[in-house]
Amino acid sequence: MAVYLDFEKPIEELVDQLEKLEQVKEKSKLKSLDAIKELEAKVVSTRKEIYKKLTPWQKVQVSRHPERPYTLAYIDALTGGDFIELHGDRGVRDDKAMVGGLGSIDGKTFMFVGQQKGINTKMRQYRNFGMANPEGYRKALRLMRMAEKFNKPVVCFIDTPGAFPGLEAEERGQGEAIARNIYEMFNLKVPVIAVVIGEGASGGALGIGVADKVLMMEYTWYSVISPESCSSILWRSWDFKEQAADALKLTADDMLKNGLIDGIIKEPVGGAHTNPLEAFENVKKEILTQYDSLKRIKPELRTKARIDKFSNMGVYVEG
Repeated sequence: MAVYLDFEKPIEELVDQLEKLEQVKEKSKLKSLDAIKELEAKVVSTRKEIYKKLTPWQKVQVSRHPERPYTLAYIDALTGGDFIELHGDRGVRDDKAMVGGLGSIDGKTFMFVGQQKGINTKMRQYRNFGMANPEGYRKALRLMRMAEKFNKPVVCFIDTPGAFPGLEAEERGQGEAIARNIYEMFNLKVPVIAVVIGEGASGGALGIGVADKVLMMEYTWYSVISPESCSSILWRSWDFKEQAADALKLTADDMLKNGLIDGIIKEPVGGAHTNPLEAFENVKKEILTQYDSLKRIKPELRTKARIDKFSNMGVYVEG
């Protein structure tokens, strides 16, 4: 049964009516009903109308939709099942919230790295809700260094509510692990492409987000803090999360306007979960397009441009 967000109630009501008409059609064995076609068209037009004017908070809700495809779904679709997952940080353990490995798109091998959420309650616990521990970031760095050694481009899929904030994570050096990734990613000699496919929160996202090209899917968010946490700090309550989402300028449009990302990947109307195949194809095309331009640049010029891009963020001159 499909899951609908609170602002999608008009769509849900129309779909319910459509299902009832479909049942009537089946029982009466009629070949077609004009009412069904009209309702199908109304569902499409209503969805377009709603998604044309989403607020920042509503986009945050779409990015968290439980049916939205996660990192492994993208990797499997892009590689056609030609994916070899690699495990462990060679120090502590294999962090299930961070996945990575080698796979090919149209015959070209890439190193894929990304946060993985679970598709049900048991898997969410197993994946720690996409919140990586220090060993997850160290695994990611190990794989990126391996990619550099064998001259393979890196693709990072960002989808996390943040790095795991537990005491044990801090004891094992969560801050250092993320900082080390940021430092090392600046100097990777191979092309690096990062795509925000869901939530992009804080250092947990930035730990695999230092790339030549940083892209966001249309209904995702990328920010130093989640709207709920921002609301709880500023207003001592989660009740102002909608105002916080608006103030944070965390949508793909805002991020592109402020020069913090390099592009937006179009999603199907209603979000990636309404038509995953279309979403996968859009991401695939964008990755191949960006890689084709990046591979033509000399490694030393590519790393310099990467460093300059991030160093210039937030810089301004007073008149």
